Amino acid sequence: MKQILTIFLLFVCLHSSAGEIIVNEQGNIHEALRQAREWRRTNDPRCEGGITIRIEGRHYMQEPLFLRPEDSGTSSSPTTIKGGTLYGDQRQQHTQIWPQKGMERMIAFDTEKRTITIPTPPESILSQLTIPEQSSPTRSLSHHSPLEMVVHQRWAIAILRVKEMKVEGYHTIVSFMEPESRLEFEHPWPQPVIGGEKGNSSFLLRTTEQRDGIEQLVIVDGANYVTFQGITFENTCWNRPLHKGHITLQGGFPLIDAYKLKEKEGLPWDAGLENQAWIERPVSAVTVRNASQVNFSGCLFRNLAATALDYERIDGGTIEHCTFEDIGGTAIMAGSFAESPREVHRPYTDLAEQCQRLLIKSNTVHNATNEDWGAVAISLGYVRDCVIADNTVSDVNYSGICIGWGWTPHDTGMRNNHIINNKVSDYACQLYDAGGIYTLSNQPGSSIKDNDISQPYPAPYATNDRGFCIYLDARTDGFTIENNKTEGRLIRRDEIGDNHPGPNLIFKQ
Repeated sequence: MKQILTIFLLFVCLHSSAGEIIVNEQGNIHEALRQAREWRRTNDPRCEGGITIRIEGRHYMQEPLFLRPEDSGTSSSPTTIKGGTLYGDQRQQHTQIWPQKGMERMIAFDTEKRTITIPTPPESILSQLTIPEQSSPTRSLSHHSPLEMVVHQRWAIAILRVKEMKVEGYHTIVSFMEPESRLEFEHPWPQPVIGGEKGNSSFLLRTTEQRDGIEQLVIVDGANYVTFQGITFENTCWNRPLHKGHITLQGGFPLIDAYKLKEKEGLPWDAGLENQAWIERPVSAVTVRNASQVNFSGCLFRNLAATALDYERIDGGTIEHCTFEDIGGTAIMAGSFAESPREVHRPYTDLAEQCQRLLIKSNTVHNATNEDWGAVAISLGYVRDCVIADNTVSDVNYSGICIGWGWTPHDTGMRNNHIINNKVSDYACQLYDAGGIYTLSNQPGSSIKDNDISQPYPAPYATNDRGFCIYLDARTDGFTIENNKTEGRLIRRDEIGDNHPGPNLIFKQ
């Protein structure tokens, strides 16, 4: 009797018919994928015309759903995974200790002593966080309250785990844990600004719930012709800052090593280069790499603590009619950003071909970058033949749509990238040196056309006014810029931000 009942339950939880596998709320998604893989291995007739894995209900992902080369479909027999909700853990919770709202301006930033000087918090705040040492102004952090300092750094933030606080009257000198202390004070860009056009950089102190949680829901590695349709991806954590802090170069990319060139600045491809940096890729809830024709249609990504959807290496794919809301980092990321072991500032020529023919169309991104303010809504690095069209972006803390990497005028293979008919509003809400549309490096045959971009948000703690509807940052070249609007009028050439642009930009009014 028990054997009959077990067989019956398995049938209910994981039911297959011609070309379709149904996984109800008690079923196992990993086993469903294995069943589809076996059909393909044995050339089962049910593969004809494609396989659909239909998910019903909500499924907690204790480990990511991992699609490998053996899970590939074909152009005539694709694999479609549709419906249902895949979820992990609720993200870590932060409690802002001081100030209770907003940020405070720092007083000093000392690269030699590796300290930040801040106004001394009220004793009522200090007593919650520290235990005073006898006959010493130094305050040891209490064990039950791990403390972080979040630092505003113009186009990025730093999350620094506090090691020690030394109270000296109205000033308090703060030191930090490793490795973030070394990275924060050795790398020259970005760092906090002291004496900026609009004042010093700002900070806040907070505690964070100390626990690791599920960070990844799906990994597609080497599987081709796969479509995710109508799936909700929700609830993931971001564990990195709990263990290493978080010091970024730009765009949410954590530094793993970095320093300033102290003797004979410059390298053969850039005589003015003063910094060396190696980065790693932020963790993502859904990752696609080493694949082709992997598509997302009508999916919902929400309450994800770091990157939502990341295409590392792809040849052909579509992200269309998806919604991204309440995203801690970047909503859509694609292409190489010269992650370690490569040094990030070299003009690489082999990376753009690793991410090509990607269409990002008719998606909505709202309230992204709410954990890492320096991330962006849509971020493409070394890519070619990619189109970003008809998307709506709103409420992000840095730039809206970014494309390009490398800070170089050299030909790197980036080309034929098009940003067309997007609507971007309420961007640069916290950080400046930003653009509603932001570009880097030489990208021949590319265009920025017919976009509607609001003026940048008046970021309350910015240290300068470098926010633009369109920002052509370091060595941007090869774009035709045409018929872009702000507040119901065409954007003038003299309103577009420039940082050493190349000679082959075409601006049409």
